[in-house]
Amino acid sequence: MSKSSDGRIVWNHSTHLDGLIPILEKLVIYDGIKTVTPAVLSRSRSHSPHMKLKVSVPIRGGYKLIARCGKSVQEVFIITTLTQNELESIIAEII
Repeated sequence: MSKSSDGRIVWNHSTHLDGLIPILEKLVIYDGIKTVTPAVLSRSRSHSPHMKLKVSVPIRGGYKLIARCGKSVQEVFIITTLTQNELESIIAEII
């Protein structure tokens, strides 16, 4: 995957998981990623000691990702032309 700076992060929430924004800033520079939107932040019963970012389901024009750290979970919406495998490869590379 090549890198560019065409993508952008949409800032519509004031709170984010600790460490999520630097990861999204790395993600948005890849070709094919147009928009990254951090969304709903919630609590979970399980604990994840390290930041995890996983592709959840396809949405129109991209994918919904789930970010987990500690007992917090945040949805992240990605508008992209990449396939799910390509997106998962990029995520594995930057985390």
